[in-house]
Amino acid sequence: RKAGPTRFSGLCPFHNEKTPSFSVHAGHQFYKCFGCGAAGDVLKFVMEMERISFYEALKLLAERHGIPMPRRSEYSDPETKLRAVLYQMHELAEEAFRTNLQGGVGTEAREYLERRGVAPAISAEFGLGYAERSGRGLVRLFEKHNFTGEQMEASGLVLKRDDGSFYDRFRHRLMFPIHNESAKIIGFGGRALDPGEQAKYLNSPETPIYRKSYVLYNLHRAKQGIRQSDRIVLVEGYMDVIGVYASGVHEVVASCGTALTSQQVQAMKRHSEKIVVNFDPDAAGANAAERSINMLLDESMHVRMVELDGGLDPDEYCKQRGAEAYRVKLDAAKNYFYWLADRARGKFDMRTAEGRVAGFQFLLPAIQRLSDKLERLAVVNDVAGYLGVDPGPVLENFRKAAAERREKTVRHATEPVKAVERILLNLVLVNADARSHLLPRLKRMPALAQFSTRRIFEAVFALDEAGNTVVFSDLDARLEENDRTLLASAVLADETDSEVLSLEQGEACMLTLENTQRDTERAAIKAQVRAAERDGNFTEALRLSAELSRMDRG
Repeated sequence: RKAGPTRFSGLCPFHNEKTPSFSVHAGHQFYKCFGCGAAGDVLKFVMEMERISFYEALKLLAERHGIPMPRRSEYSDPETKLRAVLYQMHELAEEAFRTNLQGGVGTEAREYLERRGVAPAISAEFGLGYAERSGRGLVRLFEKHNFTGEQMEASGLVLKRDDGSFYDRFRHRLMFPIHNESAKIIGFGGRALDPGEQAKYLNSPETPIYRKSYVLYNLHRAKQGIRQSDRIVLVEGYMDVIGVYASGVHEVVASCGTALTSQQVQAMKRHSEKIVVNFDPDAAGANAAERSINMLLDESMHVRMVELDGGLDPDEYCKQRGAEAYRVKLDAAKNYFYWLADRARGKFDMRTAEGRVAGFQFLLPAIQRLSDKLERLAVVNDVAGYLGVDPGPVLENFRKAAAERREKTVRHATEPVKAVERILLNLVLVNADARSHLLPRLKRMPALAQFSTRRIFEAVFALDEAGNTVVFSDLDARLEENDRTLLASAVLADETDSEVLSLEQGEACMLTLENTQRDTERAAIKAQVRAAERDGNFTEALRLSAELSRMDRG
C-alpha cells in the first residue's frame, strides 16, 4: 500500500510476518525490511528473489524492459561465467537425453512411459529423456564441446573417480528436466528402470545453478494455470505432476525430491495464497502432508486437502477415474483442520476423555498458526465439536497459549532519529541548495557530536568534499550496518517527505540546534559558577558570570 508520496509498505517477501515491516522508497530507489533486515536496490531485490548473480539480474531487467546490454565479456564475473556454462551443459544434456529416448537405446524407457499412460506429446512437452547405460554419454558430449573437468564436476551431471576419470551420474534412467521460474534447465531427476536399483529416484546435487530447497518442479509451466485458477495443487512426485497436468489441471507443482521448505512455500505464495495438497495416500504421503501443513500455515497460506478414494495417487486417479472426476475432488477439497482431525481420530481413542484431549492437543499447533484471530476461534469451536470435546476449557487453554505466542515487534533502529536530524538528512539528500547552505555550518556545529546520525553526516561531508553528488545509494554504500539501518529509518519515516521539505525548514532546524547549543553552553557556565562559589573562588565566579551576561546580550 502507499504510505506517502514516494513510500510504499507491505509484507516482506523474504520472511514470514503478519504486520508489514517492508518499505520501499520510490524516490531513492531502495527497499528495507525492519523485520529481517533485508535491504537494497532493484538489482539486489531481483538477485534475492530469483537467486541469481548481479550480472544476471542486470541482464534480466534489461531484457524485460527492452534495454540493450553492452556485449563485453568483462561484465561477467567468474561466478556468472560458470553459471552460463552450466546452463549450456544442461541444455546439451537434455537434448542428448531426448535423442536417446527416441532412439534404439530408449526402447525400455518408452515402454515404461506407455505403461504409465504418458502420451508422446506430453513426454515431449515435459522434455522427458533417457540416460543410457554406458555412463560415458555425457562425458563424451561435454569433452566434445571442450568443457573442462572442473566444469563437468560443477555441473553435478558428471562424477570423478579416484583415478581422475569421469563418468555420468545418471545411468539407465528415465530423465525429468528441472527448470527454474525463468524456464532454464538447472537440474534433473532420474527414475531407475532397473527393478533391482536401490535408489528409485536420483536427483541432481546442489550446484551453483540448482538449490533444491528453492525449486518447485513445473512451477515455470504452472504459473499461467495458477493465475487463471488462483490456486496451486501440490503433489509429491514428477509423475503425479505430469499425470495431473495432462488431465488439464495446469496449476500443479511438486517439491524436487525434498521435504517441503519455507523457501518453496514462499515461491508458491508469490503466485497464489490458496493451495490444495494432494499427496500419495500411503503412510509416508500422509506424514509428509502433515508436516507440510505446518510449513504452509507458517507462511499464512490457505490450505485445503484432497483425499482420493481407492488408494490411488493423483496420476493413477486421473487415468482411472478421468480428468473431470479429479477436478471435482479438487473443488470439494476439505479444509486442512478437518483432515487433521480425521488423522487425530485415527491416532487416539475418541471414546475416552484422555484420547479426545490428546487429539485436540495434536491439532492445537496447526490451529495456532492461523493468522486471523476470528478464524482461529471458529476453528477451535468446529474441531472441538468434531472431536466431542467441551469447547469452553479448550478455548481458555487456547487463549493462554495464544497470549504466550505474540508476534515479535518490528525491530526498528535502536537509536531514535530526532526530528531535526531526520529533516536535515532528508533535505541534504535531495536539495543541492540546502547542501551548499547548510553543510558548512553543520560541520562547525558542536551539537553534531551528539547526533545519533553523526556518522551518516560525516559520510555526507566526505562525499560533498570529494565533489560528488550526495545520493542515497552512494551514502548507503559508505555506512556500517547499524548506520544503514538508521539512514533507512530516517528516510522511510512517516513524518518526513523529502519532496515537500524546503530550505526554510532546514534553516529552522539549524536555528533550533543553535539555540539548543546556546542553552547547553549557558547551563554549563552556570554550573561552573556554582562550583566556583562553593570553592570560594569568587574571582573565577565573577569572570564566568560576566561571560554569561555577554552571552545573554548576544
